[in-house]
Amino acid sequence: MAYPHLMTPITLGAMTAPNRLMMPAMSINFGVDDRGYVTDQLTAYFLDRARGGTGLLLVGGGAVHPSGLELPHLPILWEDGCIPALEAMTRAVKAHEGRFGMQLMHGGRQSYHDQKVAPSAIPAPAVVKGIPRALSGDDIAELVAAFGDAARRCRDAGFDFIEVHAAHGYLINQFLSPNANLREDAYGGSFANRIRFLMELIADIRQKTGDDFPLGIRINGEDYLDGGWTLDDARRLAPLLERAGVDYLHISAGVYGSSQLTIPSMYVPEGCFIHLAAEVKRVVDLPIVAVGRIKTLEMAETVVAEGQADIVAMGRAHLADPHLAHKANHEGGSNLRPCMGCCVGCIHAVLALEPGGCVVNPDVGREHLLHSPATAAGAPSTKQILVIGAGPAGMAAARMAALNGHKVRLVEQSDHTGGIARLAAQAPGRREVGEVMTYFRDEIERLGIPVALNSDGIERILEADRFDAVVVATGSLPEVPLIKGIAQTRMQLLSVLDVLAGETVDGECILVLGGNQGALTTTDFLAEAGKSVTILNRQQHYAEEMSSNDRYYLRERLKRDSVSLFKAVTVKRILPDGARVVIAGETKDLVGFDALVVAEGMTPIRDTLAAIRKRGLPFTLIGDAKEARTLMHAIAEGEEIGRAI
Repeated sequence: MAYPHLMTPITLGAMTAPNRLMMPAMSINFGVDDRGYVTDQLTAYFLDRARGGTGLLLVGGGAVHPSGLELPHLPILWEDGCIPALEAMTRAVKAHEGRFGMQLMHGGRQSYHDQKVAPSAIPAPAVVKGIPRALSGDDIAELVAAFGDAARRCRDAGFDFIEVHAAHGYLINQFLSPNANLREDAYGGSFANRIRFLMELIADIRQKTGDDFPLGIRINGEDYLDGGWTLDDARRLAPLLERAGVDYLHISAGVYGSSQLTIPSMYVPEGCFIHLAAEVKRVVDLPIVAVGRIKTLEMAETVVAEGQADIVAMGRAHLADPHLAHKANHEGGSNLRPCMGCCVGCIHAVLALEPGGCVVNPDVGREHLLHSPATAAGAPSTKQILVIGAGPAGMAAARMAALNGHKVRLVEQSDHTGGIARLAAQAPGRREVGEVMTYFRDEIERLGIPVALNSDGIERILEADRFDAVVVATGSLPEVPLIKGIAQTRMQLLSVLDVLAGETVDGECILVLGGNQGALTTTDFLAEAGKSVTILNRQQHYAEEMSSNDRYYLRERLKRDSVSLFKAVTVKRILPDGARVVIAGETKDLVGFDALVVAEGMTPIRDTLAAIRKRGLPFTLIGDAKEARTLMHAIAEGEEIGRAI
């Protein structure tokens, strides 16, 4: 067995899970109807992961009370009417080997509605706006009972276990944290008072479900916020929870607005919260769950083997690849589709009140459509498919078309695969973008798809072979803006692609025109190389195509003396060694620069269309060849045409 510690069973109270992999609760914001009852969409989403062999799966964001519905499209648990739909879901998922649980939560002041409540009338430090209403004593008693009643409904619906969410700045964490709880009654002030709400609801759950219904608690090891909950607090609480009859502890970190985000991006080291779990494990005999950017089976195995934790929660990794456990057991962990930590499809979409998804796995949220009998049958007949362009869109299309039974040929004009994404991975902290390209390259090789690099003779290829369809994924090139003086400047003129490809950048003072993701990551690249960089962003905001989580860490990296950022800039003219600009209504000449890096836009490459049209072949434009956009669009369109063709 490749992962002998990770893939062994574990007992949690009266329940035994077949392995120590957990898909933790994630608020995915889809799969419920107008009443908040779960639908076939959510069932299919979990079924795909249950088929993948994961030992423990948790439904995210089950709201115990109307005042605590964090997001509009999450399961409700506050009325018995929700039970039949939940029962249908548990029956389907439990046909597989893993154990299926529900997380109970109340969003408190971090709920996206205008009836927010909290221990104290203090707004959330970030993301969610509005001042919550402070809970009365009667309100608290009602919410304690709501947790117990929700737990009973989960037991009646057939769930194997439940987990209470007491982390991440939601209601229970708000009671626990001194900076969120300014109460002067029995629920505020001292440590004993601040944990009282949690201890009372645990007792209520036990009274209503019995001692044999497995119960876990998710707590923060650190809030990472001044005046918040600390690791010392977590170590003090853990033995009390053990004595209260809790069956496992799940140790996470962060709240909305914390200095270390709850869902960190690729800039943060993998396994960033494991040390918190390891410290809590020292003070209890309970099974401990570790979490926090654990994206590889190798790291998960090490966590268990070294005794840092007993169970490993891999959230976004299960979005990217639902079959982690199966691949660990049967393929030695090879061929995993990696999460790249971009936070775009998962948390960014959800916080925008949109359905959650995944950049590298477009199937997320569509499992109920893709696993129907009609789609599972594959293509009705084998076709000869030519894919032009081996960037992310082209490789995704070639892979899916081959999986669908077609004979595929992939050609690429350059001497490498990966397209622009390969260059994006060269910027500091962006290595994991390259891991996704490596995954697709490995898949192309595994499926035996022939790849021709340095292939610029499309007409000869079309004449030499018969193709039923052509997929055009030729990508895009940087645009040069029409600004007076740009053709006459003495500055070295480069694009972001030139810089990331390793072209020598003259001098020490660099002007970057643009404020998108490429502009910021290239600035980071230049600053790391010792250059002094000034960004002129003609837009109102920076890198809007990035997730807020990812952008946060990048902006923090750019807070250095060698980097100056200006936004809402009007560029009047490019000068021989700089630019004439209007910033905040004032005209300035910024001079003394050695190079100008253009990072404002991309234009599609479509130079193969004439040859394709000449042959009368059906073709489809995808990715940047269709319209310059994001990696999420590229992979999704590639997989979509690979299925549909």
